[in-house]
Amino acid sequence: MGLFDKFKKNNKNEKIENEEINAPGWDAITELCDKVYPNQKNPKHYGTLISWQLGGNDPLQGISVYEGGDYWHFITYGLSELYEKESDIKDISGYGMEFTFKLKKDNYENEENEIKCICGILQSIARITFTKGELFNVYEYLYTGQTEGIDCNRKSNITGFITVPDDKFHEIDTSNGKVCFIEFVGVTDSELKAIQNKQIRVEELYEKIGSDVTNYNRVSVI
Repeated sequence: MGLFDKFKKNNKNEKIENEEINAPGWDAITELCDKVYPNQKNPKHYGTLISWQLGGNDPLQGISVYEGGDYWHFITYGLSELYEKESDIKDISGYGMEFTFKLKKDNYENEENEIKCICGILQSIARITFTKGELFNVYEYLYTGQTEGIDCNRKSNITGFITVPDDKFHEIDTSNGKVCFIEFVGVTDSELKAIQNKQIRVEELYEKIGSDVTNYNRVSVI
C-alpha cells in the first residue's frame, strides 16, 4: 500500500511560484461527483505524498471517497489529464479513464485502514497502466493468482476483480477529452478461475453476484 495524506481538494488551486494551477480535468470529475453526491462537498480525500512525476510510487494524484449509504464510493484522479492537455489525442483525456470502487460498510476492526487499503490497491492497478500501458474496459477481469483476501487483514474471500460500468458515474466530456469510469468489483478465487476456464463470462458472473458493491463476507456464487 502506498503512503497517503489527507488534503482538501482545493489544494490544487494553491499558487505555486505566483501562478494559479489550472485543472479543468480535475474540476470536471469533481463537478460530476457533486452531481452524484450534492450534499458531500468535502468527502474523504487521499492525496499522494510524492507525485509520480517526481519519482513517487503512486501514479494517482488523489482518490475521493464518498458515503453511498451502506457503502464507501471511491473515485480516482490521475489516469485522465487533470491539468493542461499534453497528449496529441484531442478527443481522449490521458488514458481516457478513471477508476471507481464501492466497498460495503461493515464492522471492521479499523474502517480507516480498510479504506486506505483500497486506495493502495487502486494505486497498484493504476501503476499497471502507467508502467505497461494497459487499459481497462468494462466486463474484464483482473487475476494475479493471489489467494489471500484483498482486505487489510487478508482474511476475506475476495481475491481479485471484475470490471463493470459504474451506474452512477457516466462518461464525461472535458476540455481535455473524454473520460469513462471503470468500476472494479471484488470477486473470489473460484469465480476468477471459472472465468479463466471459460465456464462463465464476466457479464454472467456479475449478474449472479447481483451487486456492484464489494462485500468481503460474500459467499462465492460459483
